[in-house]
Amino acid sequence: MPDFRSYAAVYQKMGDALLKSGRPILYSLCQYGRAEVWKWGATVGGNAWRTTGDIRDSWESMAKIGFAQDGLAPFAKLGHWNDPDMLEIGNGGTTEEESKVHMTLWAVLAAPLLAGGDLREMSPAIASILLNTEVIAVDQDKEGKQGDRISKSRDREIWARTLSGNQQAVALFNRGTEAAEITVPWSDLGLKSIPPRARDLWGHKDLNLSGQQYTAVVPPHGVVFLRLGN
Repeated sequence: MPDFRSYAAVYQKMGDALLKSGRPILYSLCQYGRAEVWKWGATVGGNAWRTTGDIRDSWESMAKIGFAQDGLAPFAKLGHWNDPDMLEIGNGGTTEEESKVHMTLWAVLAAPLLAGGDLREMSPAIASILLNTEVIAVDQDKEGKQGDRISKSRDREIWARTLSGNQQAVALFNRGTEAAEITVPWSDLGLKSIPPRARDLWGHKDLNLSGQQYTAVVPPHGVVFLRLGN
């Protein structure tokens, strides 16, 4: 297998050629995360780089790939993105709840949202997951900061992402097969008081908060996704 220097040199040639074209072209590097591409993808002109092998249309594949992106946030920034592969939403291998997990996790990761299903064949409920403008807005936030895991307890994980306007996106994931109560203390998010506003991005409703933490019952293979801030 070629070493890092070989990979970088080859991709640099293409990066230079694209810059010389004088046209705006998105340069995506696809070598499945080999040679820790997230550490050098931007230096060769890459706008996105695959961080994993190919995703499959199943809960197991999506969860294995998506939740393994923890720790890659420092290597993403505006114009340069970690890419955990396309969205399998609508291809039939995941339930509605699992599809919400998929979309939520990719949004927290600031990942490219490349729909891999046929919109003509999707049910309205599944299509609405891909078309949730509030979740898409998190993914496309102008600050371009990738989120990361902030806590994990057995099958329960909490991920957070800093957004523009002094806001945060917070996802409570239940990877288990039974409903689970998940609590996030405001202090874990670096907050000293109750956020002035909380929006449930899948429920499309504002929440009334109280106390020093937020607790939700999350369905199996499901998620509660919040936007906190002003």
